[in-house]
Amino acid sequence: MRMLVTGGAGFIGSHYVRSLLAGAYDEGRGTAVTVLDKLTYAGNRANLPADDPRLTFVHGDVCDRELLLDLLPGHDAVVHFAAESHVDRSVTGAAEFVRTNALGTQTVLDAALETGVERVVHVSTDEVYGSIEQGSWTEEWPLLPNSPYAASKASSDLVARSYWRTHGLDVSVTRCSNNYGPYQHPEKLIPLFVTNLLQGIEVPVYGDGRNRREWLHVDDHCRAIHLVLMRGGAGEIYNVGSGDELTNLALTERILALCGADRSMIRHVTDRKGHDLRYALDDSKIREELGWAPRTGFEDGLAATVAWYRDNPQWWRPVRDTARPTAAA
Repeated sequence: MRMLVTGGAGFIGSHYVRSLLAGAYDEGRGTAVTVLDKLTYAGNRANLPADDPRLTFVHGDVCDRELLLDLLPGHDAVVHFAAESHVDRSVTGAAEFVRTNALGTQTVLDAALETGVERVVHVSTDEVYGSIEQGSWTEEWPLLPNSPYAASKASSDLVARSYWRTHGLDVSVTRCSNNYGPYQHPEKLIPLFVTNLLQGIEVPVYGDGRNRREWLHVDDHCRAIHLVLMRGGAGEIYNVGSGDELTNLALTERILALCGADRSMIRHVTDRKGHDLRYALDDSKIREELGWAPRTGFEDGLAATVAWYRDNPQWWRPVRDTARPTAAA
């Protein structure tokens, strides 16, 4: 099997590539992988096993149709991670999010269709659903995105559905909750707070910290994606959650404890525009139909993640210095 992974030098994409090449998935052993990545600030070649003979890296843009038409022949499947994903950045500059997330997805799907690629998985987010006060979203829930980032991802989901419905392309969509784990860019909440605290810097919490999120370890997410690739249905959507739901303030307190800090290191800042209060996924479909379940408990996963950042300053210090992360919880 030969697979194209877009955005494969980013946080989630690179974890998937490393796992696939390491034989972590029973289905797909021996797969050759082509990674296509633009290497924006969030992409990092150091995230990939450069010496693996089954890995080919291509520096390029998912919006480059001619490149995709040249690259895709001979590939059996595409796993499409490539996206602009940081909500704060989308609030101040939405154009690149719409270009990469909506137009980029359309370009990938169009090229897959034209070159005869048989299978595509489009990786999306729970943020397309908006905010939910009680209960949890099923895959049939209407899309009500509240940020430019979420709107661009909702657009890409609808484009993916249209290629299945109009052209018969075998494409599935996954929508995951907040991910965490090693190699995550320090603009995101957990690595930002951890690396701040390791340097004796306060952590910025939006508003009163009551916003609630569900946290999923990146390894559990990638196992779900591969399961959908191998066994998921054409035109189907699969929510991927964990059930580990915390307020941002409660999460911050856990990170403080793991870093040996106290609440004096919290700095409350002005809330983000349009900040969604709560996300929660009903992931019974992927559990019941495909047999997936998370394996990493949140307390253990968070402790291991904090330990990874503590042990790997040579990875995150250059990334922080270049990107100047400004996220808050």
